[in-house]
Amino acid sequence: MEYDLIIIGAGPAGYVAAIRAGQLGLKTAVVEKEYVGGMCLNWGCIPSKALLESAKIFDRTKQYAQFGIDGIDLQKLSFNWGQAKSRSTGITKRLTAGINYLFKKNGVELITGSAKLLSENFVLAGDKKISTANIIIATGSKPKAMDIQLEGAPVMEMEKLFTLETVPDNIVVTGNHVPAVEIAQFFKLIGKNVTLVANSNSFLMGLDDFLISYIIKKFKSEKIELLLNAFPEKFKNGELLVGDKKIKCELLVNCNSRKAVIPESEVPLELTERGFLKTTDDFETILKGVYAIGDVSGKSFVAHVASAQGIHVVNTIKGIKAKFNNRAYPVNMYTSPEIAQIGMTEKQLKEEGIEIKISEFPLSANGKAMIEGNTEGLVRLLSDKKYGQVLGAQIVAANATDMIAEAGAYIAIEGTVYDVAQTIHAHPTVSEIFMEAGFDAVDRAINK
Repeated sequence: MEYDLIIIGAGPAGYVAAIRAGQLGLKTAVVEKEYVGGMCLNWGCIPSKALLESAKIFDRTKQYAQFGIDGIDLQKLSFNWGQAKSRSTGITKRLTAGINYLFKKNGVELITGSAKLLSENFVLAGDKKISTANIIIATGSKPKAMDIQLEGAPVMEMEKLFTLETVPDNIVVTGNHVPAVEIAQFFKLIGKNVTLVANSNSFLMGLDDFLISYIIKKFKSEKIELLLNAFPEKFKNGELLVGDKKIKCELLVNCNSRKAVIPESEVPLELTERGFLKTTDDFETILKGVYAIGDVSGKSFVAHVASAQGIHVVNTIKGIKAKFNNRAYPVNMYTSPEIAQIGMTEKQLKEEGIEIKISEFPLSANGKAMIEGNTEGLVRLLSDKKYGQVLGAQIVAANATDMIAEAGAYIAIEGTVYDVAQTIHAHPTVSEIFMEAGFDAVDRAINK
């Protein structure tokens, strides 16, 4: 065989798998058509969060006077879209260069071009036929196209968002999941009129109902119009028709549910009912030695899980056997404040007949949160009533996406609320809310 492993796609699933394979001594090549780093690095995870950070700082600047900072003229305050884009693009370039460096460091060959699957052991990369012992398909997904009836609407795919020279005042975002919520709040934070059309009855499916309720209330307080289970029907005279509503729309951002990007193949690949590549628990397709990871398999749509799947598959190829835990990963929202959850939701636990105890502690009673002026939010622990094992956690806080890792560690080691309560946290820190929630579950929170 010419290669031990060919990986199709260089997103978070593909490039992490390639680096891991190189580290383990597998002769590896990655075939990437256009973007090293994939959607996540080029217009998704990294660039969108960079924009969100700019928007958060812009919004927070309005509160600086209460921190004793004078001299800011709010009448002259404006959001520099061009500079925010430039900063975001700079971060992307640095990270992309880092991936290319790691490929070279670990002996991974990067082949630029389209890939076609010829068999279990042959891939056509551009015009070159390559033999390989194993193949990983990591081609990702993209939002479903807008309804054809919306002809003439100012539709913008996230991939093209950074081509905008200016941002109009009236924006509609369509979609049901985390990216739609994040981008809707981004535009609101920089002072735009925003409507989110959640075009199915599965708004934020997989998130705990408590967090969904919080987000709905948050949108209401921020005057972001949220239309649930609603569908854009027609665009006419600068307005989007949604049911009986006419919404002024100068930009329609497509954050719809995603569909798999399936590579061209001369051999049959079995698909799920939703159109994703069907795989075993170890991500192997119906073709022996051909695996599918990341969005294209439809088992998860977050970068960190795609990367974990990539490492798992490479380990499997090397004979390192382990069970992949689909539940033990965080779901993050980079909103203001941030939102994160890990483990099982309250609904899932009740459906499995597990008696639970819910313990909470608010940021409004935390000293560090008061110091920072970020007192909105809480931590919420779901634990088994009999043994106290931590089974799930939700956080609303300025740095929830970082803090959720602590809850993940407790869940990974099957820790209990007693362990949480006994873990000494530095004071003052926002993370003390974990200890307080642990005490709340065991007996009574110290500062509540």
